[in-house]
Amino acid sequence: MKIKIGFGVDVHQLKQGYDLFIGGVKFDSPFGAVGHSDADALLHAICDAMLGALNLRDIGYHFSDTDPKYKGIDSKILLKDTYKLIKEKGFQIGNLDCTVILEKPKVNPHIEEIQSVIARILETEVENVSIKATTHEKVDSFGRSEAIKCYAVCLLEKE
Repeated sequence: MKIKIGFGVDVHQLKQGYDLFIGGVKFDSPFGAVGHSDADALLHAICDAMLGALNLRDIGYHFSDTDPKYKGIDSKILLKDTYKLIKEKGFQIGNLDCTVILEKPKVNPHIEEIQSVIARILETEVENVSIKATTHEKVDSFGRSEAIKCYAVCLLEKE
């Protein structure tokens, strides 16, 4: 069996008046992530991990933040389109391991829903989608709730 490993990271500034999407789930929050798309940092990190595993550059290369057709786009569409590229190369998801860094709101109550959304899009079992959440203990821009950061590691398997 041929396997490939990829790593992704994404950061978005948080501001009042924006929606907060994490892993395709809309959070009830007075502030949200700022970006050209819906600014779902977790899905963007996963896209970069998958693309990186196959040396397909990064999410910005495929879905430019200067292209008006991606303005406000649902990042679940970007994840689905990224997965199409992976499948075209003959690979499927082995597993994902992701970490969300966010002071508030708490991510843990939403993890099962996030796993379900991602697993459905990536045509895999929920058990293959690990989502963890942590804070920065009120230290730096993440700890002051000024930003969200997400990391993702992806194992791809040749079909």
